[in-house]
Amino acid sequence: MKKSTSPKLSFSVLKRVFRYLRGYRVHLILSLLFAAISVALTLYVPILVGEAIDHAIEEGKVDFDAILPILWKIGIAVVITAVSQWIMNVLGNSMTYGIVARIRKDSFDHIQKLPLSYLDSHPTGEIISRVISDTDQFAEGVLLGFSQCFTGVITIFGTLFFMLYINWKIALVVLLVTPLSIAVASFISSRTYTMFRKQAEIKGEQTAFMDEMVTHHKVVTAFGKRDSVSEQFEEINARLEKAALRATFFSSLTNPCTRFVNSMVYMGATLFGAMLCLLTAPSGVAVFTVGQLTSFLAYANQYTKPFNEISGVITELQNALACAGRVFELIDAPAEVPDPQDAVVMSEPDGSVVLSDVAFSYSPDRKLIEDLNLSVIPGQRVAIVGPTGCGKTTIINLLMRFYDVDRGSISVSGHDIRTITRKSLRASYGMVLQETWLRAGTIKDNIRMGDPDASDEDVIAAAKAAHAHGFIRRLPNGYDTVIGEDGGSLSQGQKQLLCIARVMLVLPPMLILDEATSSIDTRTEMKIQQAFLQMMQGRTSFIVAHRLSTIKEADVILVMKDGKIMEQGSHSELLQNRGFYYELYNSQYIKATS
Repeated sequence: MKKSTSPKLSFSVLKRVFRYLRGYRVHLILSLLFAAISVALTLYVPILVGEAIDHAIEEGKVDFDAILPILWKIGIAVVITAVSQWIMNVLGNSMTYGIVARIRKDSFDHIQKLPLSYLDSHPTGEIISRVISDTDQFAEGVLLGFSQCFTGVITIFGTLFFMLYINWKIALVVLLVTPLSIAVASFISSRTYTMFRKQAEIKGEQTAFMDEMVTHHKVVTAFGKRDSVSEQFEEINARLEKAALRATFFSSLTNPCTRFVNSMVYMGATLFGAMLCLLTAPSGVAVFTVGQLTSFLAYANQYTKPFNEISGVITELQNALACAGRVFELIDAPAEVPDPQDAVVMSEPDGSVVLSDVAFSYSPDRKLIEDLNLSVIPGQRVAIVGPTGCGKTTIINLLMRFYDVDRGSISVSGHDIRTITRKSLRASYGMVLQETWLRAGTIKDNIRMGDPDASDEDVIAAAKAAHAHGFIRRLPNGYDTVIGEDGGSLSQGQKQLLCIARVMLVLPPMLILDEATSSIDTRTEMKIQQAFLQMMQGRTSFIVAHRLSTIKEADVILVMKDGKIMEQGSHSELLQNRGFYYELYNSQYIKATS
């Protein structure tokens, strides 16, 4: 089955690549033109060499007057050929890397449109490998293959024409053996695509594994898993080595096999031509001159050489197309369902949120949320508590429309969120998560992420409100201190304070706080809670918390278990009911005091 589908898949990928060529028509035409000039002049030189040899065939009868103009012609042809090849390579480089840049841009743009479910189900390193590593492999293969394939084809037809012109009988010998060389190259190359695709897949798996292990190296070290991780890497590395060796070994058979066939062609042409040189016509004139034999052998060598080059290029092209296929799979992955054309742009939401008979699960065979109903009035502070895996964070994902409900509806300000543009919906929420994210740049730039036009005074005010001003001021360059990816050397608590300050700067009409103070010391947490209370005044707020002591001031506490709301009410009401919340709160209180 693989043998039959691989060529089709390879051809479809090749067609896709040619679509990207449309934007480089001028580059392509000029590149082909200079390639044709280069090949034509290269093929013209053997004719001149043959003529020069015929003028110096006998001792003492060298016609220097005839040879000198020929040498000038050869010199001019060589210079023009070199310039043409240089221009062709410049155009080829520009075209190839322009296409690669376009593919990378399309890949990255499409990633922004992918649903969160795709990103959650695919390793980050594997996606990065497709966009970076696979496109690099594609560029190298296309860059090598385009110029050599085209010049090779022109050379084959050009040399064939000149060989027929010089002596059609010897040319016929060459032609009869040519199909054997093509058959050998085709037989081997047709089986390399699957091998190189397997190699690319394992390489993506290895990249994903390395990304995961390096990112979480502290955890790996803390749990003493270095040896185990090394063994897993060795296993993946061994599979990659085996796949790479198999693909490379099998593809490398092409060149020596075709060289053997081509050497037989050259040997046959040499013997047959030499015998013709020994014959003379009745008039005493040689049937085939030494100069003509020299030109013919030069053409015979040039004729077989492209087959060797093309056979090697096919290997690179197979690898390039396999990598391109993986990139196109990413680009073709189903994007997030677009907003309807008549979608509402929510500018000033009143903060009311209603969940009606909501059902959702990440996988069809594993139910999570069933028949969830909730009504939140504007300005209400809603806390969501419950054991791990009960669906707290899932509700946040549904409110932000990172995932769409399977059944039921969610409404904000009277509008079903599926009829609201995602951008305006998400802009209505300020979100602080347990998992912090900071980009490489200055402290000031990270706080300004929600409002790039904010003044320095606004940034400082937001940092003070988040109680981040103190530690920022102690940094080497204060707010202009450059931090590395994901916060660099900042502590987890400091990173979280910066994320809180980022929301403080924007202050949208609704807030989502998902374990927003989990990494902050108790003293700072008390100050942040006061800042949150001030920030939540008049704003609908959803607070996800494991530490129940942090949500005592919430207007309504939703107690969830197995995707359902078991209880709801204020902190005091739920304690009086002595239900599931009472058990959760007392279990935490006992642990805290024991």
